[in-house]
Amino acid sequence: MPCMKLNLSRRSLLGGGTMLAASSLLSNAAFSFAAPASSTDSPIRLGIASYTFRKFDQQHLIEFMKELKSPYLNLKDVHLPMTPADQVAARAAEYRAAGLTLTADGTIYFDKDDDNDIRSKFEYVKAAGIPMIVGSPTRQVLPRVEKFVKQYDIKLAIHNHGPEDKQWPSPLDVLDAVKSMDHRIGCCIDVGHTMRTGTDPVAAIKKVGSRLHDVHMKDLAESKVKESQVAVGDGVMPVPQIFRALIDIGYKGNVDLEYEIHDNDPMPGVTKSFAYMRGVIAGMGLKS
Repeated sequence: MPCMKLNLSRRSLLGGGTMLAASSLLSNAAFSFAAPASSTDSPIRLGIASYTFRKFDQQHLIEFMKELKSPYLNLKDVHLPMTPADQVAARAAEYRAAGLTLTADGTIYFDKDDDNDIRSKFEYVKAAGIPMIVGSPTRQVLPRVEKFVKQYDIKLAIHNHGPEDKQWPSPLDVLDAVKSMDHRIGCCIDVGHTMRTGTDPVAAIKKVGSRLHDVHMKDLAESKVKESQVAVGDGVMPVPQIFRALIDIGYKGNVDLEYEIHDNDPMPGVTKSFAYMRGVIAGMGLKS
């Protein structure tokens, strides 16, 4: 299927109606672009980076996930503390008992060139039964971290944080550093931070290819301005093209919404973002 441009304004689609009606309208509008004869399950799995709900406790997070009808959760340590270590497994089990799938943990920082420090963080993720760390090691520490990736068989997706990040501004910086390392080490492409570096997120996804382990989704009203974040679909992020690129490279991971604004009341923007993304997926003839 050729790449389709889908420019849906949620200000017109979502304003003045219920979210359920808006979601339906988004899906219908998206379908009008593609007019698919039938639908198949989408390989795009929409999840949440729990940093989105950093002002809320575990129970509220679980309730929000149920409201969003997504089981896929990238936990932050605010929702799964590293200490006390003997409580990590039990806390992780509570999320699974609520029907959630723990896909990753992070961002976890590795800034000490010390085996004990690195081991403690891998032990934490192992105890939680989580298969991947979204991490940010320093370049100096990265070779030491690779030893633990091999030992624990836990993936490391290095998160780029834009122009302010002196280690990993762009996923292309990550790719250049890890291309000869164990294949379990790859990228967590944050599309917003990527765009702010002047790197095309779609081109970055295609270039990273099989080294892409995770995606953090956000949108910007202005491509170079961090403070211009908006709900997904209200900005300039080429979401349909991003989803098409992920399908084209055979991406097996998750697309985790990381909504960093309105931290005291994020659900309206989060819900709008999910409605828009699900509408895009529907417009591709896929079921989310």
